[in-house]
Amino acid sequence: MTKTGGRHRKDLEWGILAESVGPRVRLLRNALTARSIAVSAPYELPTGSLTILALIAANPGSSQAALARRAGINKSALVGIVDQLESRGLAGRDRSSSDRRRNSLSVMPEGEEVMHKLFAAVGPEEQPIRDALGAADMARLLTLLDRAIAALDSEDA
Repeated sequence: MTKTGGRHRKDLEWGILAESVGPRVRLLRNALTARSIAVSAPYELPTGSLTILALIAANPGSSQAALARRAGINKSALVGIVDQLESRGLAGRDRSSSDRRRNSLSVMPEGEEVMHKLFAAVGPEEQPIRDALGAADMARLLTLLDRAIAALDSEDA
């Protein structure tokens, strides 16, 4: 229990959700998203731009559909983000030489610079989590999250 304003407050119980992953992941996502939006606002880029830039940089030539899946957004949202990144000279879009129906995306030099600046601004927002977990538990959390995502991806395939 914690003392707040002269009263004792006990954290709320999860009840039927005690063994559920979704509500906890949603709370964590919402908190991190709000922090990320606040520190990245000066860049005037759409939410998700860092994720998309990082995925393009790490996976050059990937399809927009694959990037949208990995980012957890729909294809039309991805197209909107890529349009804005392209109009600002941060990303480039060319027709794939192997499949004319597909665009090949790349991060432009200025996009690399902005991506690293955004990461430097957003990264510290995760520091309280890293501090609370320590390096070993943080690595374990990332491994467990990747396994959970893969489990749901395999069901969708």
